[in-house]
Amino acid sequence: MKRIVDVVVSFTALVVLSPVLIGIACAVWLWDFHSPWFRGVRVSRGGGEFRMVKFRSMRPDAWKTGVNSTAAGDSRITPIGKFLRVTKLDELPQLWNVLIGDMSLVGPRPQVQHDAALYTEEEQRMLDVRPGITDLASIVFADEGAILAGSDDPDLRYNRIIRPWKSRLALLYVQHAGVFADMQIVLLTAIALVSRPAALKGVARMLRRWKADENVARIALRTDPLPAYPPPGATAIVEHYRTTPLEAATAKPIAVEAVLEA
Repeated sequence: MKRIVDVVVSFTALVVLSPVLIGIACAVWLWDFHSPWFRGVRVSRGGGEFRMVKFRSMRPDAWKTGVNSTAAGDSRITPIGKFLRVTKLDELPQLWNVLIGDMSLVGPRPQVQHDAALYTEEEQRMLDVRPGITDLASIVFADEGAILAGSDDPDLRYNRIIRPWKSRLALLYVQHAGVFADMQIVLLTAIALVSRPAALKGVARMLRRWKADENVARIALRTDPLPAYPPPGATAIVEHYRTTPLEAATAKPIAVEAVLEA
């Protein structure tokens, strides 16, 4: 049923939105006369790879920097790309990925291979489902660029204060995945475009119905600063982004309760 919904909705959306898609593609191309498409390699369901399609929002050579996380104000982002990112219009071409089966409308956001290689054994369960265009974390961390703004190492900051909570939200979705959950998340995504606080409250209510850890539900409201925290299945906060899974697993544990209480 989930796959049928994905196919019907993505096909219909691509047809209805085709004038918008063509207009955006032309605008991106006219900005610097380079391809309007970005086809990034991402990790698929089961650990394979696929090409995720987006409207290009960065300079053509942005990938050469080796930075995977993007902060607000990143010099690699073009002016038109900034608009596309703020409005989330750069994600629309992923409807094609949904149609051909690479992605789903709802599911954990797809990651680059290097980041997925750092997953703990528990985080690996996120690869049991198709990655999606939107999920609970997409709503909770819609301001990811602003969170990372001004950081000397946005990749490290992401792994310290965003990934731990993003992964927990994704794992909760994997546990409760289904058409009804998808409908709720799509509705909350739409609500977030009008009122993000209302959407965040809706996410927190979903998490409490799923009997999620209260700390995760509290983080989802985004009323408090994001604390650094270990990823699911780990006992230590990430200290180095360019680390290996073995190094991460053997890092010195910390008292995580003290982090949350602080």
